[in-house]
Amino acid sequence: MNTFHFQLFSGFTNFTRKVLIKLVKVIMGLKGSGKTKQLIELVHRAVKDEHGDVVCIEKGAKLTYDIPHRVRLIESSLYEFDGYSFLKGFISGLYSANYDITHIFIDSALRIIGAGVDSNTEDFLDWCESFSERENVKFTITISADISLATDRIKKYIN
Repeated sequence: MNTFHFQLFSGFTNFTRKVLIKLVKVIMGLKGSGKTKQLIELVHRAVKDEHGDVVCIEKGAKLTYDIPHRVRLIESSLYEFDGYSFLKGFISGLYSANYDITHIFIDSALRIIGAGVDSNTEDFLDWCESFSERENVKFTITISADISLATDRIKKYIN
């Protein structure tokens, strides 16, 4: 998790305050629990507040009319994702082609790669955290699964 230091000045007193910003956020729940709606709101906020490019990876073209046209919307079924290794390579390729990316949203990660929650999911989230810290790119990922399946390693990314 990245730590940012802010200097606050009040009269003659100098305060330093530590603010922890989560660079990888997971929204997890069963189908119909409002994950995509929350993701759409966060995409709109990212476009408004961040000064870089925003990317959204989805399965199916369901977000086409819900997110701003400034967002690079990628329909994953066009690329035949077959696992987390492919997804990591895809993300790395996106970033190497565009260093201005500041936020990557992934809607329904498990559907995109065709898997369930397992240790590979944990490893992928840890990889995202490492990538985030190295490249200063935020991730917001939705996972369609019962929250009771979240392991401790996954729970650390859930708000």
